[in-house]
Parts: sequence; C-alpha cells; structure tokens
Amino acid sequence: MVAAVDAVAEKVVAQLREECATPATRLDGVATAMEEEMRAGLHQEGGSKIKMIISYVDNLPNGSEEGLFYALDLGGTNFRVLRVQLAGKDKRVVKRESREVSIPPHLMSGSAAELFGFIASALAKFVADEGDNKVLDGKQRELGFTFSFPVRQSSIASGTLIKWTKAFAIDDAVGEDVVAELQTAMEKQGVDMRVSALINDTVGTLATGSYNDEDVVIGVILGTGSNAAYVEKADAIPKLEGELPKSGNMVINTEWGNFSSSCLPITEYDQALDKESLNPREQIFEKLISGMYLGDIVRRVLLKIASRSSIFGHIKRTNLKTRFILRTPDISAMHHDETPDLRIVAEKLAETLKIKDTSLETRKMVVEICDIVTSRSARLAAAGIVGIIRKIGRGTPGDKRRTVIAIDGGLFEHYAKFRQCLESTLVELLGKEASELVAVKLTKDGSGVGAALIAAAHSQYLN
Repeated sequence: MVAAVDAVAEKVVAQLREECATPATRLDGVATAMEEEMRAGLHQEGGSKIKMIISYVDNLPNGSEEGLFYALDLGGTNFRVLRVQLAGKDKRVVKRESREVSIPPHLMSGSAAELFGFIASALAKFVADEGDNKVLDGKQRELGFTFSFPVRQSSIASGTLIKWTKAFAIDDAVGEDVVAELQTAMEKQGVDMRVSALINDTVGTLATGSYNDEDVVIGVILGTGSNAAYVEKADAIPKLEGELPKSGNMVINTEWGNFSSSCLPITEYDQALDKESLNPREQIFEKLISGMYLGDIVRRVLLKIASRSSIFGHIKRTNLKTRFILRTPDISAMHHDETPDLRIVAEKLAETLKIKDTSLETRKMVVEICDIVTSRSARLAAAGIVGIIRKIGRGTPGDKRRTVIAIDGGLFEHYAKFRQCLESTLVELLGKEASELVAVKLTKDGSGVGAALIAAAHSQYLN
C-alpha cells in the first residue's frame, strides 16, 4: 500500500485551492472586464483581445420557417451533409437526415479545387437520394455552410479564409472566398444549390436555440473548446459599415476563448500548460475553462505532488509525465464517484496513470483536485456569460424579459457537476430576483441543424 496523504501533498492542494479561488467579487471583475473587452472589440477591428466578429446574420430563425434546407458542416477530418425539412407554424423539424464523410488525408494538404470537389461530389450523391421531392416545388435548393476555421466575412454568404487550423494545410485556399470555392465545385458537379449563409458552430447553436425558444439571445459552446455568440443591437456596433439591417439586430461571434485579464485566477500549472501549448499566450480563457485542458491541469497538479511526495509511489513507474493522458471524461468519472471506497477513482488512477494501490485518503484528495479545477472552470464560464448579459442590458432587477442561453458541448452536457456549478454561479452573480428570468438550455447540433435553420431564415424566397 502506498503512503497516505502527507503534509507535502496537503500543502500543494491548499495552495491550489487558494490560487483557483473565485469569490463573487473576483467573478464580478471578470464579468466587467469581459464587457469592456466586448465594447472595445465592437468599436474597431483589432481593438480588443476578443475579435467580436460580425456574422452578418441579422435574422435568427423563429419557428415559422418552412421547406427543405441543406447544411454542410466542415470542421475537422470528417464533414457532414444534412437535409432538414421544416414544418412552419408547428415549430418543428419534421425530418432530419445526415451523412458523415471522412476526408482522405491527401486532400487535407492538396488544392482547394480537390477538397471542395470531393465535398461537392458527396453533396451531389446526398441530393440524389432526395427522391421525388414536392417540398422544393421548383425552387433552388439552399444550404447553410458551417466552416469552423478562421474567416474574414464581408456578407452573410462570403468569407475569405484567414488560415487553416487542425490538420489542414491547403495553401491556395488561404485568402480565397470559401463560399465561392464551394459554389464553383457544386456547379461542376451539376448540383443546383445556393449557399445562403456561412456560419460557425457557435452562431449555429444560437440559431438552434432561437428556433426552439424565441427568448434565446446567447449561444455558448462548452466542449473541447469554448466560444460565445449573442444578439447585439446593430446601432451599438461602431465598426459595422454600410446601412443597418432592417431587423436592427446583428449576431456577434465573440471568440471569447482569447479573453484574458488580470482578474483571472491563473496558477503555475496554467502557465506551464500555456507555455507548452501550440498557441502560447493565446486562448487564455479557453485554456482555463474548456474540456480540452481540464484533465491536463489536474495531471500537472498530481505530477507536482508526485515529485515532492511518495504517495503515488515512484514517479517513473507512472504516466504522470505524459501530456493530455488524463482527459476530461476521466476527471468527470472520478469527480462523480459515489462508491464508498472511491473504486472508480482507484481504477482511473491505475488504468490511465499507472498509479496503483492508492489509499482512500489519496483518492479523496484526487477528487478534491478535480473539484477545485472544474469549479473554477464552471464559475469563470458563468462570469463570462454574465458579462454578455450585462452588455445587452439584461438580467437586472426590474428587467421583465426572459433571457435564455443556449449551450452546446460535451463539457456542459456530460459533466453534471460542471453544469450544476455553472447554473448556481449564475444565480449567485445575478441575484435571486434577476436570475429567475434567466435560464440555460442544452441545445445540440448547432453546426448541423443550426446551419440549415439560418439558411431558412435568410432564404432568397422570403417575402
């Protein structure tokens, strides 16, 4: 049996608890800083750490949309094509069909024509399966395109690629309009389809939420990564050029993952993780709150304990030095372990980290570390949401409007203690009265169904 928790380990955990502390006053400062950065980003391009990208989506779906719409979701090594039939007044998706296609690796570093040609041929096959469709009634098909790479948009249906991320490296596409590339490829395949909207997954989450509930004004992703989009008054965006949209509204994609502020509780573990990351000094907020990083922060704390104490046995026999070996689903499983002897914690430590024969005290300490890191994450995410709520003048005592936040992502969906902590923190920061009119809703598949819904809300056939 490995030694019980010792004073050295206790000291490391006590220091972590102190450095990760997020009292309401600190979170209030985070919300205020978020709101200030948002204002600066709306004022001028490059005016803030958060980009505050104008999406050109000025109408969100409200449930009245009807007809057949397509979506293309491209964000990684696979892409999806979807066909969604909307029933109008019933506020419902009558039928939803989708197909997932793997992109051959050689196309991820070939030419733009090859990649978009491959995607268009898959779309052509999908359209061919439509059968005898009375819904279209001679109308041109319309598609919403979710493209999860950095683009510079100048209208709802155009955007030039700034750079590739993930495993893509197609040089001749950089600086080109991805919608024009797709449109050309579809024409070559004989697909009569118009791309009516180019969006990202966060804007799609907001749209899906809005379709189901008209009081949804914010969409948030809390998964591997994190981002937020919301409905802004068009006249509150000084950098918006040209005439204001008829609706008076404009959806803003905040790109809040890049937020940073002296208010944020940053530890030595966060600094080390950031330094060793692919994008040092960028995405600081995301590195504190998103699912990609929580497990690795916990691993770094355990590694420090192991380097100073013998409670985990010999460090060389463990996997504690392997980056990202401990994933967020692992810490969620340990955090939710309700067995009397914390058997799941013991299993995870043994299987994933090769730490065997732990004492019950040691397992309890590991659960506490998971709790400290996850609570900080959930509370900071809540503070970010409060910053947005304040920016749009909601959530104050006396404001009688319902404010609903649509949230997608595995961290929010599958990590119950994270979700509960986020919800209780919103109540704490907004106050009991105001928080009664604020709700969060799990909203899935913004990148698929959401894109089709935005295509419907911006259809060329609307009166």
